[in-house]
Amino acid sequence: MPVVYRYLIREVFLYAGIILVSVVGIYLVVDFFERIDNFLEAGVPVTRTFVYLAYKIPMIVAQVMPVALLLSVLVAFGLMGKHNEIIALKSGGISFSRLLKPLAGVGLAFSILLFLTAEIFVPVTAAKVNAIWWGEVKQRAAVVSREKNIWLKDGSRIVHIKYYDRDAHTAFGVTRYEFDPSFRLVHRIDAEKALYRPGGAWRLFGLMQQALDGETGEYHVTHAAGPLALDLGITPQSLETVVKKSEEMGLMELLAYARRIESEGYDATRYRVDLHAKIAFPFVCFILSFVSAGIAGRKGIRDALPVAVACGIAVAFLYWIFYSFCISIGYGGMLPPFVAAWTANFLFSCLAVITLLHVE
Repeated sequence: MPVVYRYLIREVFLYAGIILVSVVGIYLVVDFFERIDNFLEAGVPVTRTFVYLAYKIPMIVAQVMPVALLLSVLVAFGLMGKHNEIIALKSGGISFSRLLKPLAGVGLAFSILLFLTAEIFVPVTAAKVNAIWWGEVKQRAAVVSREKNIWLKDGSRIVHIKYYDRDAHTAFGVTRYEFDPSFRLVHRIDAEKALYRPGGAWRLFGLMQQALDGETGEYHVTHAAGPLALDLGITPQSLETVVKKSEEMGLMELLAYARRIESEGYDATRYRVDLHAKIAFPFVCFILSFVSAGIAGRKGIRDALPVAVACGIAVAFLYWIFYSFCISIGYGGMLPPFVAAWTANFLFSCLAVITLLHVE
């Protein structure tokens, strides 16, 4: 490998590491001061706060890594331009286009690293973060079967939900058990589905009720189509804390989870979008490495480091906004999952080509 390539790779990794550590550190400090009151009010030791923040590091790294790479390339080229190193390279017969080869390798390496971080570390640590926050701090009592069922306990009542659709605020296969102080079942309601309405009430459809007759000890069974307004003692917010999230699952687990939901007749659009997003998002590092190279190659920007950094932040911000927008409309079914996950990458790949064509 030529000396110039090794030098450029070393500089990019150095600045990326500095930016990554700085941003992650700032994020953790801000998050600490935002969360510490909640931990103290819940009586959770301060040491658990540091454990909680430590588990969040892989998620923060996965979010910040593309920006760190983009800014590191801009800083590396900016400093090389400031020190006339680019002019020296051109004088030696090394064109700017030749510097794209090591950048392509760096971008690919960061993409692989981002994918492995999101696939191996984030699912484990995200589950730990949610367990500490919702279980220890918010103290939401819930027993969860991650495979198919959700169980929640509220005083003398136990609610079982077969599947919950977060987008539609609709629960399917709902069963509510109510017990007396001696833990004898006194009332049971089964519903095919339940729709949440603001104010705490759920509208239940496809009902079967069983009520215990205190005198005879027999259960009376009634059927009704509904709707029946009933307070289940739970809200969509409490359900979302126990529904397994996409970031808590690896690629193959998420695929199996989506297939299982679809096989039971439920809508798995959200999980299909997240599945494609897990594959598409890591490629942002490879794409942004070329976008940043194209920006850094323009003479007016290359010689002004603050302008280059500002342009890099703007590009990263635009990508994140557009990517989030596409994912959101994918959740709503307005775009196919594959298109929703890859549209941002496609458009910014075009941007990379355009910027590289205008390199001076």
